[in-house]
Amino acid sequence: MADKLKITLVKSTIGAKPKHKKTVEALGLRKLNKTVELPDNASTRGMVQQVRHLVKVEEI
Repeated sequence: MADKLKITLVKSTIGAKPKHKKTVEALGLRKLNKTVELPDNASTRGMVQQVRHLVKVEEI
């Protein structure tokens, strides 16, 4: 596993389930095409798995 994950919001949350909107916001993503770097751990991986259709993930 990598030390960090680079997560980018590539699809809008408009029309997404409310739970998915909250998950994207909890990841720290507010606007489209914005990127955050988060630690690579089980909780982050679980959140990314839930909204994998909305984000792009790269290992750093």
